[in-house]
Amino acid sequence: MLISSPCVVSLTWRLEDTLGHLIDELSEPVEFFFGGDDLLVKVEEAIEGQQTGFETQLQLEPEHAFGDYDPQLVFFEERGIFPDHVEPGMQFDGPPEGATTHNMPQDAIYTITEVYETHVVLDGNHPLAGIALRLTLQVRDVRRATEEEIEQGTVAQQVVTVLNTVPPGSQVH
Repeated sequence: MLISSPCVVSLTWRLEDTLGHLIDELSEPVEFFFGGDDLLVKVEEAIEGQQTGFETQLQLEPEHAFGDYDPQLVFFEERGIFPDHVEPGMQFDGPPEGATTHNMPQDAIYTITEVYETHVVLDGNHPLAGIALRLTLQVRDVRRATEEEIEQGTVAQQVVTVLNTVPPGSQVH
């Protein structure tokens, strides 16, 4: 079966920065909905019309991956609004309760990047924003999407491996 919308593809991949540092690896096949929001546009473009066994390497510039780094998405909040045990790498879906900064986007996932005695630094950028990436991927299987998957525009099984790839205490930027 050739890859065309809507279908489900099983992929494995190796994701590195341009210096060759491993960021993420899917060694066991994971299913993604092709023709929805499960995959980056450049990945869909590369695999469209292909079939099981197809392999490719992609160079993804920030604008085709997780966007440019936006310093306006970095916020300082008072330490007192956070739980006693808070550390770099922890994430919040939207601004934490009690946040005093009024221009924080509500739909961002915020990562704590630094913790000080009086304040905490929150970053609303994706951990890989601003980074050019190299992606080596292989199509392991292609199947027809179910009616439910087509209706939802996604595969029920969600994998967010790339979202949580920055180890606490490391600087990505």
